[in-house]
Amino acid sequence: MTGAGPSRGSRRPAPPAVATTRTASARWGAVAGHGRPAPDAGEFALRFSSTPRGARLARRLAAQWLDEHGLPYGTDAHDDVVLIAAELAANAVRHGRVAGRDFRLRMSVGEGTVRVEATDARGERAPAAAPEDREERGDAESGRGLLLVERLAARWGWEARRDGPGKTVWAEYDPAP
Repeated sequence: MTGAGPSRGSRRPAPPAVATTRTASARWGAVAGHGRPAPDAGEFALRFSSTPRGARLARRLAAQWLDEHGLPYGTDAHDDVVLIAAELAANAVRHGRVAGRDFRLRMSVGEGTVRVEATDARGERAPAAAPEDREERGDAESGRGLLLVERLAARWGWEARRDGPGKTVWAEYDPAP
């Protein structure tokens, strides 16, 4: 019998342990069958495939995480941070994709600030801090993502990855009291 799974005598290796502490990556029940993070976890960090589908999933999970951590659905702050996360994820897919490499979305809440980071595998394609041709884009179909991030976030920037090739684009949002 082929294709029916492992034979009775064989064993599958145990899945790796998943940490769910403040500093470890949060794993969600909908992803790979792992359990949810502890409710008080102050960080969301997860890798996604560098595809449009991965970017959409990142946006949806970010929206859910924000709702569970004090920025409820339907508020301006929630919508702004979700838009920032969606733009950074979409840019990681569009401009930072390397075949076979994922991107990472990380979000953390601390002292009145929400920080969103998207890490990809292409360090040579750095984002422009202030595109000079943004007024000339007019009816272009793309090229406004970082402009939106710049307008919504209190601060944003990028840095080279310390743990491998690539870069991290980050934005910090200060919700109004």
